Amino acid sequence: MKRDGKKIIFEKESDLPPNAMSLGTTEFNETGSWRNERPVVDKAKCISCGICWKYCPDMSIKEDSEGKAEIDYVFCKGCGICAAECPVKAITMIEEEK
Repeated sequence: MKRDGKKIIFEKESDLPPNAMSLGTTEFNETGSWRNERPVVDKAKCISCGICWKYCPDMSIKEDSEGKAEIDYVFCKGCGICAAECPVKAITMIEEEK
C-alpha cells in the first residue's frame, strides 16, 4: 500500500482491508453502457477535495492534470453518489444521450 497525495493505492490483494473485494473487480467490467444519467463536473466549481472519488463505488473518478475530478464514462454507472456527496455541487447529473 502506498499514498499518492490524498489517495491510497493498494498494490496487491494482501494489502486490502479484510472486507474489500479483490483488486480489479471492476477494472475489466466496462459497465458504463447501461446508465440513464451521467455526472458532469463543473471544473470551475471543483475544489479538488476528493470526496467524489472516495464515495464512487465504481472507481470511475480520476484526477485531471489540475487535480480536478474527471469521470471515466466507460465504468461510470450513473448512480449519482458523486453528485450527492460533492460539498460544492460541482457535479450535476444529466440525462444520458442515446
